[in-house]
Amino acid sequence: MNKKKLIIVATIAGLLGTTAAVEASGFMKKVNGFLRGDIDVTVDGKATSLEPVFINGQAYLPARSEAEALGYELHYNARNKVLEITSKDKPEEGESNLINVSGIIEDVRPTKDGSVQISVLGRGQNNWIVLTVDKETVLTNQEGKSFAAKDLKAGLELTAEYGPIVAMSYPGQSHAVKVVVGSERLVKTDVIQSVEKTSDGWQVKFGDGKETTLVLNSGKETTIRDTERQPIEWSALKAGMKVTTYYGPATTKSIPPISALHFLVVAEQSAALSPAQVTEYRELAWKQLSDDQKKHVVTKKDEAEVTIVPASDAALFPQDDKKKAYEDYVAKKGNVVLVTYKTDDDQLLGPLTLGFSSDTKEYFGNRIRR
Repeated sequence: MNKKKLIIVATIAGLLGTTAAVEASGFMKKVNGFLRGDIDVTVDGKATSLEPVFINGQAYLPARSEAEALGYELHYNARNKVLEITSKDKPEEGESNLINVSGIIEDVRPTKDGSVQISVLGRGQNNWIVLTVDKETVLTNQEGKSFAAKDLKAGLELTAEYGPIVAMSYPGQSHAVKVVVGSERLVKTDVIQSVEKTSDGWQVKFGDGKETTLVLNSGKETTIRDTERQPIEWSALKAGMKVTTYYGPATTKSIPPISALHFLVVAEQSAALSPAQVTEYRELAWKQLSDDQKKHVVTKKDEAEVTIVPASDAALFPQDDKKKAYEDYVAKKGNVVLVTYKTDDDQLLGPLTLGFSSDTKEYFGNRIRR
């Protein structure tokens, strides 16, 4: 179904049955050859009536007859001196306008009408697309066997054809005409412990505190994207960033395990705290509690909820000596780390929440309780 063009100089074109079309061009050259009717020409094992002409030991076939034998149509463009050979198999309506994507499934969501929507993180320029897979979609594995839509999940690599209509949104949305499911990768969303450049590429480590629990090595085919699924440089990745990775599935049996990184997507950073940072803020908050407050706290010290939000959304009531500092911090659009405890009087007053500067760890004050 692909259109092919052959550029043939007039000398050869004259041998291929196009003399009348090109004689006026002035590029004709007379040659001598031998017509060999004793030589059979077959196409895919089937006999044809083609008779080759031998010139200087080289066999030539009449282009029009050869094209028809191979299932093509031949058209000669006299102006450009071009022979166009086109498949007789016409593409289905709209097929030539389909768009290809190769990537990995980020998310799968069933719809009310029984179809499935998959968010695809793509390689190359086709970064991000949401495809609807329904009963009209040809869904197979790499061996060509049917694949059930209910088995689609995050971490499955795929190639897909979709369109030709694509919703003008970001990410774009379209109907999947064909989906071929490939390898399954492991998926992990976590905070980066460290990022290092190596002789072979980049190495990303994850862990709890000082202990490393997973090492992922990048390669030439590794795809990294920001929150908008746009390409970013490796140097933009920093310790403390929350990311989603697609790796493996093979991992070493070493401690920590090591695996190949295929895709990495930076998550929204408003809530990105490493496990070590979470522990540190829990310690700071616990030291700020009075003995009387601790008597009412029902949350264990190491289980307090820790989040990070813009200071303008923290709703803190700063202490008198911290009021000016807090106002300045809000003005410069800083972030506040909130540490929240459940208490035995939550029903009356609500939970107890303390706020700290994410830059200096300075204690600003508490959220107002009811």
